[in-house]
Amino acid sequence: MMQSKHQWPSETQSTVVYEVHSFKMGDVEDPDLWAAQSLMDFEKSDKGKWVMNNSAPQASWHRIPCNYGWQYQIRAYLNPN
Repeated sequence: MMQSKHQWPSETQSTVVYEVHSFKMGDVEDPDLWAAQSLMDFEKSDKGKWVMNNSAPQASWHRIPCNYGWQYQIRAYLNPN
């Protein structure tokens, strides 16, 4: 049996990484260009503004290959307190 390599947040860890928003899209010519509108809509929303103001370091987006397309995630680095 394999052991899990997932590391749980501990009391000494100051920030926790959260996936605060994600969406999937099909296979397109320039996926970053097509995803830009959805990423900007999230950033301008109330939730997105709060995440951008409270994430340290700044929230980041990630493109992940998915079956016949892409998944985009916005990850925030937040203090559990």
